[in-house]
Amino acid sequence: MKIDKSDERAVKAERGMTLREVLSLPVTISVTTAASALGMGPNKAYEAIKAGTFPLDLIAVSGTRRVLTASLWRLLQVEGLVMDS
Repeated sequence: MKIDKSDERAVKAERGMTLREVLSLPVTISVTTAASALGMGPNKAYEAIKAGTFPLDLIAVSGTRRVLTASLWRLLQVEGLVMDS
């Protein structure tokens, strides 16, 4: 499925990220970046992590929590999309 630029603008949430931004993320991202992609603040994200309700996969890298971008793509159901240039 292809997404053009007009569709991309429609996907952007109030405080979230555009589809193009989500699809261009590196393999792992910070909790703050993941929260932004989900349209939530970082404090809410860390509260959800502490409560065990954060919906994304986390790994520890040098004592820092990182989010697997693939889990974000799965949650947002954007795997396999191709962006027009």
